[in-house]
Amino acid sequence: MKVNTDGVLLGAWANGRGASRILDIGTGTGVIALMLAQQNHEAKIIAIDIDENAYQQARENFAASLWNKNLEAQHCGLQNFSTETKFDLIISNPPYFIQDYKTEDEAKNIAKHSTALTYDELLEEINVLLSSDGKAFLIVPIFNLPLLQTKAESLELYTTQLTEVTAIEGKLPYVVLIKLERERREVVKSQLLIQKLNAEFTQEYKELTKKYYLKF
Repeated sequence: MKVNTDGVLLGAWANGRGASRILDIGTGTGVIALMLAQQNHEAKIIAIDIDENAYQQARENFAASLWNKNLEAQHCGLQNFSTETKFDLIISNPPYFIQDYKTEDEAKNIAKHSTALTYDELLEEINVLLSSDGKAFLIVPIFNLPLLQTKAESLELYTTQLTEVTAIEGKLPYVVLIKLERERREVVKSQLLIQKLNAEFTQEYKELTKKYYLKF
């Protein structure tokens, strides 16, 4: 199963404990949904993806997991996802780029670019699907943070926790982990460094992700 660092970061950083209904938007191979199932054995988790190959891989990975009864993969885009259920946790590793150069690989474009799901669409649907006391967890490139927060606040979804992530010691942060809630409160801010200059993972990254990796 293909595992990407950003997905592992988001799944480990988000707190799925206590949630009864979870929605994973753009699940890919299902890594984040599986991590949340590991955190919370009681939650019902629905994971959706517009890409058929990703959906099939997620479905297979769910079936092979210890928590298969609680996991459901659906092949659809968020715009076509139909439910009357409200979710108390929504999580997404959305498309990275808004107006960047696209490749000839359509599947890669869908995964990395907002051709299939814009931030506006993502947040508008989160606003509809999130319960009154629910939480949404996202990971976005740091250069897209102002755009996302402006749209979120227009929907009365407020950042309550934010972690800036740096890949390698000495570099600038490249992504941010964000928790959105309906109640405005003081933002809890922090920083996370993944690797030292000698290519070793930092202790803080190991502690965050140790439950999900077999070894470092």
